Amino acid sequence: VQLVESGGGLVQPGGSLRLSCESSGFTFSNYDMSWYRQAPGKERELVSFSTTTGLYTPYADSVKGRFIISRDNFKNTVYLQMNNLKIEDTAVYYCKVVIRGSDYWGQGTQVTVSS
Repeated sequence: VQLVESGGGLVQPGGSLRLSCESSGFTFSNYDMSWYRQAPGKERELVSFSTTTGLYTPYADSVKGRFIISRDNFKNTVYLQMNNLKIEDTAVYYCKVVIRGSDYWGQGTQVTVSS
């Protein structure tokens, strides 16, 4: 199982970024996919997840209305579109999949929101 995040960077408040998590080593379309983030000095928190078809996509209250999760089961990729970014969105963003009770994480991608 391999998860590779990309798309992070430095952005000003109010800006946008689109994160990608390219997956391999498992049948992507059979599994829910999640995005988490971890800010400095804080615990890792769930941002959003997508069921296999993408029809159920709950969000953390802190990002609701600003972030959109989506997936392309042909490209084995899950995305996180982040709009109207705030300074408090600064964190390392990770994707995760749970396969037969085991958690698999990517290496993370840094998102820094700063003026």
